[in-house]
Amino acid sequence: MTSLKENDVTPNKDLAVEVLNLNFSLGGPLILQNLHLELHKGSRCLLVGANGAGKSTLLTILAGKRMVHDRVNVFGKNAFRDTPPGVTYLGTEWANNPVVRGDILVSTLLSNMKGDKYVERRDELIEIMDINPNWRMHQVSDGERRRVQLVLGLIQPWDLLLLDEVTVDLDVLVR
Repeated sequence: MTSLKENDVTPNKDLAVEVLNLNFSLGGPLILQNLHLELHKGSRCLLVGANGAGKSTLLTILAGKRMVHDRVNVFGKNAFRDTPPGVTYLGTEWANNPVVRGDILVSTLLSNMKGDKYVERRDELIEIMDINPNWRMHQVSDGERRRVQLVLGLIQPWDLLLLDEVTVDLDVLVR
């Protein structure tokens, strides 16, 4: 009798996300253990759990930012080795990037992130998020910086949007 490993099974291309028996640790105890997840294309999923439960870890794995040996596919492709286009991940580490804390105009950031290619979408997002393109990134508040990040992440069309603690630093009216 031949055994078949789960990683050898053909990926299901009808699923947006397919995770089979995921175990993950950062060198200590398992953060994620025997996780199975299937998300169909077009579906929405909200991860809820206590601090330290592994929500952010799972999102970074799905975004292809952490390599795992277990089966994690996004649109039928390995999330780490062959991350498909159209996957957008917005996490909290972005705010610590020296570039977005430097003396740079929001309009320059928007142009560098293909904002000029999606003008109508960009302008609508700027209005919704109440952003001034003339802001200088080194002078904005953490909440304003987070709003700029959201606009930058949403300008390009996406097939899978992974939002990690998206409301951190946002005041109640913006949420």
